[in-house]
Amino acid sequence: MTTILRETASQTAGPYVHIGLAPKAAGFDIFANDFGPTLATPATQGERIAIEGVVFDGSGTPVRDVLIEAWQANAQGRYAHPADRQAGKALDPAFRGWGRACSDFETGLWRFETIKPGTVAGRGGAAMAPHVNLWIVARGINIGLHTRLYFDDEPAANAVDPVLNLIEWAVRRETLVARRALRDGVPVYRFDIRLQGEDETVFFDA
Repeated sequence: MTTILRETASQTAGPYVHIGLAPKAAGFDIFANDFGPTLATPATQGERIAIEGVVFDGSGTPVRDVLIEAWQANAQGRYAHPADRQAGKALDPAFRGWGRACSDFETGLWRFETIKPGTVAGRGGAAMAPHVNLWIVARGINIGLHTRLYFDDEPAANAVDPVLNLIEWAVRRETLVARRALRDGVPVYRFDIRLQGEDETVFFDA
């Protein structure tokens, strides 16, 4: 006799995702370690930068309850993870390498303060352009979305990046490129994420 089990009901990530993953953004100071949007310390090696943007839904409306995780290599191009065994690239003990940012509940703006990552060796030793991996969750998103942020002032590296070159249309690659500007002497890269529509951001399988 075959037993058929009913599927468990599912829910989206919000609005309580902030309390569990980024409690300070929700007004709760409950964790000893704050894994917030500041990835670098004063001792971290590399160029200090900020990354910011807004997540837009299919109607062009800012999504105001987004939580984004960022994971990136250090200035030498090495991840703070035991699986990264790139030779000749040292770990930076002053750089955590990942963090969480919540969008502003009024404007939808999210922001990370970090350093610009170095070039990473990918599969087969192919060089990957400097990039930041992003994971996006919010109310209305059933499964977290994975994407990447590349830098517009790295055109040569971007042109040979093996992941960017998997995207057939050049105009679609542009949805993964952040634009650099200076603000109070600090490079700020703008990276808006569009969940649907004509300029939908490219998302990847986990």
